[in-house]
Amino acid sequence: MTPKKMETDKRPEVVVITGASSGIGRATARRFARDGARIGLLARGKEGLEGAARDVESLGGEALPIPTDVSYPEQVEAAAAMVEERFGPIDIWINNAMASVMSPVKEMRVEEYQRVTDVTYLGCVYGTLSALKRMSPRDHGTIVQVGSALAFRGIPLQSAYCAAKHAVQGFTESVRAELLHDKSKVWVTMVHLPAANTPQFNWVKTRMPGQPQPYPPIFQPEVPAEAIYYAAHHHRREMLVGWPTLKTVLGNSLFPGYVDQVLADTAYEGQQSDSPVDPNRRDNLWKPVPADFGAHGDFDRQAKSFSWLLWVDLHRKAVGMGLLTLAALGLAASRAFSKSKG
Repeated sequence: MTPKKMETDKRPEVVVITGASSGIGRATARRFARDGARIGLLARGKEGLEGAARDVESLGGEALPIPTDVSYPEQVEAAAAMVEERFGPIDIWINNAMASVMSPVKEMRVEEYQRVTDVTYLGCVYGTLSALKRMSPRDHGTIVQVGSALAFRGIPLQSAYCAAKHAVQGFTESVRAELLHDKSKVWVTMVHLPAANTPQFNWVKTRMPGQPQPYPPIFQPEVPAEAIYYAAHHHRREMLVGWPTLKTVLGNSLFPGYVDQVLADTAYEGQQSDSPVDPNRRDNLWKPVPADFGAHGDFDRQAKSFSWLLWVDLHRKAVGMGLLTLAALGLAASRAFSKSKG
């Protein structure tokens, strides 16, 4: 091992997280902070960024909060430069920022589609470009795209968000193939998430009568954060987090017409609570809501803090070895029983 390589291995990881002020981005920042990472925190809201920075510092990491609207490539590029000037070469870049509008298509406006696309899809593109600009010459680094089950299956009331996540999926596949063609050691992965208990439902723009809620089943944001952390350190092409995500992907692949009808019958009610929307409610589509919302939303009672499927995925080598051992023991026992009968 060269001295330069040893120095790289010893220094804390340098990580950039977009959408880091709340929800899954906030939980992911906390997870990396536990390992002492140096983290560039990108988001629009000052209060949330300050709260995220305090979380990171209290857990043993270093934080650089940078107010950034990822729909502007020059802001993303400036943030990347600031992170490297402060912390050194970026090792991991996580594209997590998103925006959505809950509305029937017939009531959507052109500018709303544009905005959701600019943040959720093009924000990912701009982040990837800034990361590759730095990682490719060094032939080192990992880019994690935070995806969704909705990258494979559109649902009612979120046409703009679903389309943007589909676009991120296609973009990532193209980037991955090009990196493989170039024999690059830069890795890109995509982590597809289930519904999570995040504060976005307090501020997502909506035209529905009921208060927005995640389409159940719901997981706490620490579950996706653990998957994102794992994906950043292992060469996985993509990860499907939780049984709901896997079920969505398989169901849409095998029985798309049936899934159409199920969503038509359940997804309108499933994405709204019985509580009416406050007429003075503020949304964050065009500017952030000025508050520190933290990582969790209002659904702690319904949210699961553990996923068996994710646990199996993270430990699949050990699980595989265990299954092989059990199969071998079963075969040996069967042979011994056959001999005793003979």
